[in-house]
Amino acid sequence: MFTLKQHVVTKTIKQSPKAEVFTKPSISLRRNRLRASKAIDERMERSRTKHGREKTRKHRNRAQTTTIKAEVDQSMNARVLMLKESKTVALTDLARDLKERGVDVIGLAAGEPDFATPDVCARAGIDAIENNITKYSPNQGTMKLRVAICEKLRRENGVHYEPQEIVISNGAKQSVTQAVMTLCGPGDEVIVPAPYWVSYPEMVTLSGAEKVILKTDYESGYLITPEQLELAITDKSRMLILCSPSNPSGAVYSRDTLEKICKIVTKHPRLLVLWDEIYEHIIYEPNEHVSCAQFPNMRERTIIVNGFSKSFSMTGWRLGYSAAPLYFSKAFNMLQSQLTSGPSSIAQEAALAGYEKLGHKGGEPVERMRLKFQERRDYVLKRLREIDGVKIETPGGAFYAFPDVTKLCGGEKGGFVEGFGAIKGSDELCRYLLQEARVALVPGSAFGIDECIRISYAASDENLEKALDRISEALDKSKFKRSGDW
Repeated sequence: MFTLKQHVVTKTIKQSPKAEVFTKPSISLRRNRLRASKAIDERMERSRTKHGREKTRKHRNRAQTTTIKAEVDQSMNARVLMLKESKTVALTDLARDLKERGVDVIGLAAGEPDFATPDVCARAGIDAIENNITKYSPNQGTMKLRVAICEKLRRENGVHYEPQEIVISNGAKQSVTQAVMTLCGPGDEVIVPAPYWVSYPEMVTLSGAEKVILKTDYESGYLITPEQLELAITDKSRMLILCSPSNPSGAVYSRDTLEKICKIVTKHPRLLVLWDEIYEHIIYEPNEHVSCAQFPNMRERTIIVNGFSKSFSMTGWRLGYSAAPLYFSKAFNMLQSQLTSGPSSIAQEAALAGYEKLGHKGGEPVERMRLKFQERRDYVLKRLREIDGVKIETPGGAFYAFPDVTKLCGGEKGGFVEGFGAIKGSDELCRYLLQEARVALVPGSAFGIDECIRISYAASDENLEKALDRISEALDKSKFKRSGDW
């Protein structure tokens, strides 16, 4: 670990993949086999003794049956066991479960638009079912949708791809996973800026590569600098993962900063960029979305990942895609053929209708959603800035607030609430707010920044107002002592 202008580069050193995956399980396997073998021998001996006695009985020729129960080898792939559960999914499920049990909980943990899928998309999905477009789709996705995606990338992003370079998947998460698993492995380093989407580090772990975490902070706007990146790159660097607008901070890379980052990347032949732009259309002025693939010499080393979950509010339809040079796309397609095969034929018809009838940006329904998110963002920022000990940057996109709560749960002591105890991290703060305010949030620790919490404003105006009232009350100085005040 070393420090650079308040930014920290950390490397997680693990055992070799051979040791990780095989050594431990093999030890466990041998141990369990010995136990099972011993148990079987004992049972067989008892069976022989019993059988000998039976011969002296009247019905000595009656068939005898012996049931042998052996222990089950419960060893698993060590890399899978190293994975952490997604806190965003876990907390969303918890909030939903509490609601179903009658607890008045407001869930602000989900990364999901609270708007309906546009009518034209929904109607196309229904038509697909009624017209029996319900069979397996081509593994790579339908040609019609791949052509439409190429046209979208050309018109909106200024980058040119052929249909065979597009792989449509069951959600952008699958596209990210396939890219990391295909291109990274033992001996490689993957640079992941923090805060990061919760699944990025876990995907790197699963690939066997080493995570290199570049920590950002409030002062940097939660964006890495070109200088910071340059110091982190080694001869083992294989991939840089960038997301703009960002989940969880909503930060957006400017054209100037992104161009400088790309110039550094092109100096290193092995280094690729996974460019996650799933929040592309949820962006607020004066920010603009820029694709790093459009910069000189970047198309051949960029994997674009996008989808329909956020922009078209089609989270449950599970549809995403990657765009990459042909030699990478062929490998992604091969991996997908063994994992899931092609994506839903129904979802593809719905997405195609969205492009054809609403335009690539989603037209009026998506613009209405974006403007509403901006209105909610401004309200949430106003309310959070009224709470002593909370500071927050203005998010440039997405639908999350990522306030710095260092004064509430950081410092030498952290916070303190009579009857609850000390609050020394974002996990404890979120647990306290769930218990006291009945509001479900995501701790910043899930994103690699323990000094923050994530608040999703993809919720109704009524619920946002009620939730922030409860949070403000729970953090009132009369009951919640700040760091240094106790």
